[in-house]
Amino acid sequence: MKRVEQEDHARYLTFSCYRRLPLFGNDRIKDAFVEQLQLARGKAEFHLLAWVVMPEHVHLLIWPKLPEYPVSKVSWIIKRRFAQHVIKRWRELDASILIELEARDGQTRFWQRGGGYDRNIHSQEELNEKIQYIHENPVRRGLVERAEDWAWSSARWYDGQREGVLKIDELRRPGT
Repeated sequence: MKRVEQEDHARYLTFSCYRRLPLFGNDRIKDAFVEQLQLARGKAEFHLLAWVVMPEHVHLLIWPKLPEYPVSKVSWIIKRRFAQHVIKRWRELDASILIELEARDGQTRFWQRGGGYDRNIHSQEELNEKIQYIHENPVRRGLVERAEDWAWSSARWYDGQREGVLKIDELRRPGT
């Protein structure tokens, strides 16, 4: 997908696992992604506004802090190191999933090719809608009854439970 970089805007991102496989089915892999997201946050200079890790995809709502870290670079930092780490571990374990992750070009992939879904957020209303959508994703899928019950999401933070690895940054109005 073509990205339109607009400075000082929140961005709604979706990254899908290769062939939409449920590669985040294991809690340890979800936890590892959350740790990588925290590391990438410090390295790539972005505000984290909302997030969720689902079995076969991830939604993020971010706000890049600096022009030298466009979303393409931020997503590369988040996705690449994590994929390398997980695939290396699966190779050490001779995990059978590796067969399903081999692409036609011979590469082993964790993520679906392409940049994923990327949308600029232009209003507070749109920002609020995306936060709600992100948090309700596990509920819509029947994984939990309440958004706050899903451990791999910022829903607990917004519910006032300031627990977990990822602190959510203060919201500010998009485009201002």
